[in-house]
Amino acid sequence: MNNITSIFAILFLMLGPFKIIGPFMQMTAAADSTLSRRIAIRAILYSTVALLVAGLMGQSILSKYGIPIPVLALSGGIILFLVAIMNVINQFNMAESHEKKEGTPPDLKIAVNPLAFPTIVTPYGIAAVIVFLAVSPELEKKLIIGAVIMGIMAMNLAFMIFSKVLFRILAFILPLLAAILGVLQVALGLQIMYRSISEILKSV
Repeated sequence: MNNITSIFAILFLMLGPFKIIGPFMQMTAAADSTLSRRIAIRAILYSTVALLVAGLMGQSILSKYGIPIPVLALSGGIILFLVAIMNVINQFNMAESHEKKEGTPPDLKIAVNPLAFPTIVTPYGIAAVIVFLAVSPELEKKLIIGAVIMGIMAMNLAFMIFSKVLFRILAFILPLLAAILGVLQVALGLQIMYRSISEILKSV
């Protein structure tokens, strides 16, 4: 869990761009490129600040209420597993809800909800950030984790700004990536649950 590559991989699966492109394009279907870009920038700013603040506050909450790290990780794993299962099931109903939406351009308020929360910043993503910061007492590692989060948010911003171009290029690949991501998230949720339960049982 202390391996930076593993941390990046887990946070990328939980907070990365592939789960954002579809919802972002639906939310901004009636927006021009300028409005879409403004929404994307605001959403990333809110998301980045929220993740860093939640990560720092989470550590003090863990110590204040005496919540063991494996219990928090188990909670995040359960949420990730349930959400991933729902997403995999919903992929079978995509054809029915894939109609192009035209109408009033979206308000900038969607940058906060539902784009930043809960599309980009997910409950299980927050749990992962808190756990990684909590098990990394050294300032250097905390800064590296912060840099990883910033890097993933930068990727999210790039994917949203260029979503229409990327969608045209990756139109045939994105559904496959979504399916693979869904299965990986289900497996990751199960793995986190398994490791957390093992750690809890060891401490009993």
